[in-house]
Amino acid sequence: MFVKICWALLALIHLLPSLAVFKPDLLTKMYRVEAGSDIFTLMHHRAALFLIVFIIAIWAALRPEVRHLATFAVGISMCSFILLWWLAGASPALKSIAVADMIGIPILLFVGWQAFKVGG
Repeated sequence: MFVKICWALLALIHLLPSLAVFKPDLLTKMYRVEAGSDIFTLMHHRAALFLIVFIIAIWAALRPEVRHLATFAVGISMCSFILLWWLAGASPALKSIAVADMIGIPILLFVGWQAFKVGG
């Protein structure tokens, strides 16, 4: 049960940015991106990718057989953002996103270990 809760927490981290797929004005509120711009379109697409990560994490909470894939998908999402944020100078404007991902990393390591351990 604890592993399922951990997967749900990882899904929760990806929920808010994925909601912008259905409510695009969130992109302007969250990222100060103007509707109609090329960046807005890219960010809207990014929201769709977050929706995929969200769905994979929920799926992993319910179905152990997808946890290997889910570990990689969620891990790439979280680790790549942290790395890119840091390499770009650790902008204070994006710090809350990086912190959310950093909080999720220990959870991800735990569920990944559970997914990949022998007999897991």
